[in-house]
Amino acid sequence: MTLDHLVYATPDLEESVRLLAKLTGVRPVEGGPHPDLGTRNHLLGLGELRYLEIIGPDPEQPEPERPRPFGIDELTEPRLAAWAVRAADIEARVARSRTLGYDPGPIEPLSRRTPEGEVLRWRLTFPYEPVVPFLIDWGRTPHPARRLPVVPLTAFSGSHPQPVEARNRLSALGVEFDVREGEQGLTAILGGTTKLR
Repeated sequence: MTLDHLVYATPDLEESVRLLAKLTGVRPVEGGPHPDLGTRNHLLGLGELRYLEIIGPDPEQPEPERPRPFGIDELTEPRLAAWAVRAADIEARVARSRTLGYDPGPIEPLSRRTPEGEVLRWRLTFPYEPVVPFLIDWGRTPHPARRLPVVPLTAFSGSHPQPVEARNRLSALGVEFDVREGEQGLTAILGGTTKLR
């Protein structure tokens, strides 16, 4: 399966957008709010229909009924929290993974409205762990990376205290990913110089 996007979760969306613009020389584009999740995002293209999602609390929404995704409510600083792979037939991918011993979680529909008024709809799996991606299916929605400014993704890797177990879960999903032994986390390098963890 194909890398779809990286998730950079932050307690302060505007500050993280400013910092990334300074580090990369390219300002992320406003994405929009996620209704009922209490979050909104900005996006930065990574090349090859991939993007970086910078996601944080949306002060214009009421407090959500459940915790914000990606551990946002507990964050004190930004972190590369998750990643997604595209799954055109998400039900079949989930079923296959379950038969191979890893349950990627239920499939949930989500949406957001862009600043231009376009409604984007997709489905994805919950829960997730940083090194093992969640699945996303955009259905008929045009991929959001098509119109984004780009800073190329030049490296992406992960670490896990039990890398063999992580690789087994990745294999069940049909995903190849460089996972080394260490504290669980992700590392991405943008444009050859900007490192995100």
